[in-house]
Amino acid sequence: MKRMILAAAAASILAASAIAQTSEVGKRAENQQDRVAQGVKSGQLTAGETSNLEKKESAINQEVKTDRTLNGGTLTAGERKQVNRQQNQMSGQISNDKHNAATQHYGNNQVDARRENQQDRIANGIASGKMNAAQASKVEKSEAGINHEVKSDRAANGGKLTQAEKKQVNQQQNKQSRTIYKDKHK
Repeated sequence: MKRMILAAAAASILAASAIAQTSEVGKRAENQQDRVAQGVKSGQLTAGETSNLEKKESAINQEVKTDRTLNGGTLTAGERKQVNRQQNQMSGQISNDKHNAATQHYGNNQVDARRENQQDRIANGIASGKMNAAQASKVEKSEAGINHEVKSDRAANGGKLTQAEKKQVNQQQNKQSRTIYKDKHK
């Protein structure tokens, strides 16, 4: 009887420990996702910066998932320490990227308004948890490519886009819009 009580107590302590591990790591990751979403929404993070951050966050998430799978659903003390160190680095990177000189600027034309709308949708997807880090990274990488293309086209045309360039950008943004929608509604 005494052994059963001790075993039950040990099991409840282990379960509580697993829940604390999950919530600590999970809350930290969620907080960082919220910070990224806020940076995207405010324009403090460019699409390229966001893609890089989300790629790194996705790698950490995958590592945690793998470690938990190998350890029966929990993280060892060493793994928790490593994840904490990685999350500290991510936190610093988010802060640096949000407070550097690079910001996402939008003009007041149709192409730029559409870009801003896409960024708002991505930020909302990240903040709500409907988009995971891997999905956001992929979409932001594509957004960065479109933004770079628009910048290059404008530089080549005295600050303007030709009708053909506007049509091409619109098609690319339509594709991105569908991807964002699919990612948020899986």
